[in-house]
Amino acid sequence: MENLEQLVAEAVADFSRATEPARLEEAKARYLGKEGSLTALLKGLGKLPAEERKSAGATINVAKEKVEAALTARRDALRDAALQAQLAAEALDVTLPGRGQEGGGLHPVTRTLERVEQLFRSIGFDVAEGPEIESDWHNFTALNTPEKHPARSMHDTFYLLGAEGKVQEDVLLRTHTSPVQIRTMLAHVEKHKHLDTLPEIRVICPGRVYRVDSDATHSPMFHQVEGLWVGENVSFADLKGVVADCLRRFFQSDDLTMRFRPSFFPFTEPSAEMDMAFMSGPLEGRWLEIGGCGMVHPNVLRCGGIDPEKYTGFAFGMGLDRLTMLRYGISDLRLFFEGDLRFLNQFN
Repeated sequence: MENLEQLVAEAVADFSRATEPARLEEAKARYLGKEGSLTALLKGLGKLPAEERKSAGATINVAKEKVEAALTARRDALRDAALQAQLAAEALDVTLPGRGQEGGGLHPVTRTLERVEQLFRSIGFDVAEGPEIESDWHNFTALNTPEKHPARSMHDTFYLLGAEGKVQEDVLLRTHTSPVQIRTMLAHVEKHKHLDTLPEIRVICPGRVYRVDSDATHSPMFHQVEGLWVGENVSFADLKGVVADCLRRFFQSDDLTMRFRPSFFPFTEPSAEMDMAFMSGPLEGRWLEIGGCGMVHPNVLRCGGIDPEKYTGFAFGMGLDRLTMLRYGISDLRLFFEGDLRFLNQFN
């Protein structure tokens, strides 16, 4: 028992030399493990005479408590040292600027869509929407483009598969937003069927449309806005005035000239292509085609439930993507669909 103080001193020294938790546990085993020095002394108490056993056990327990206290202190010291090292390695320089998440913004095409809607609402037009998956009747037949009509080849599109994996020739992704015009006319007539005279229809129909067309200037999915005004005595002069005024307000320029070139569309008669030119700036004097227009064909009015002998109307269509490119000076349509934040952040 006279060597207990030396044993405690050796244990404390071994613990102090341990620089890692694993080495500390190895040192602990030498003193407090199953085969450790103090454990062996405690096991040997049974061999002592009864009168010595009590005092010897108390002395050994005091030594054991000292060793355990030194072990705990060394464990805490190693844990604190590890924490300080981690904090030093992961320290934050509070003088650096923050790296907060940047605020998002609207896509440039969405900005154009909202601007167009605002302009037409200001002159009494409503915004009408319809399904992107359409029937053949709404997308073609009701728009004076019956089956095998040559104009359908201009609208090569995506047909959907049925339950058995066969193409459904009467269900497709819409090729323009004109089906919304048919749906709007039918709903309008149903709503006011009790009246002798129909109220005017003034709507724009914006949305996504689909065609099998993909190159540097075309995308199989693009955005379009169409307009429809139906009423008594609506004329081509009204069409020209509405479109020209809205384009000047859209581009915020009175220095803009328009022309209407005779053309053909199955759903309007007469029909025209719409061109515009800026009289100043980088596009000065350059004519740009921006859409088509015309007076609604009598057959289309009939499919919409409207008497073409009593009512007339005009319709027009423009590409929202093209309007966006002109407004912001964008030269490549593909930038709209690539999701490149370096491009999109310019509009936030």
